[in-house]
Amino acid sequence: MMSVEEKRIREFAYQIWESEGKPTGQEHRHWEMARKLAEAEALAPKAAPRKKAAAKPKVATEKPVTVKKPRTLKKPAAG
Repeated sequence: MMSVEEKRIREFAYQIWESEGKPTGQEHRHWEMARKLAEAEALAPKAAPRKKAAAKPKVATEKPVTVKKPRTLKKPAAG
């Protein structure tokens, strides 16, 4: 039976192989790259699950935001 780690390496190697256009003769390189990815993944700290923010209901009575044009500066009169 295959270990969970070996399955993950196999998945990574397959993804690498596909992303490179499925070349032949690159199995060893793909496997080594995948092994390193799986190792890094295993060592990475696990992120705490995020709570989903409650969606803010849109209120139909809100006024649309208007953007004012910037004021044009007047040139001083020539003296």
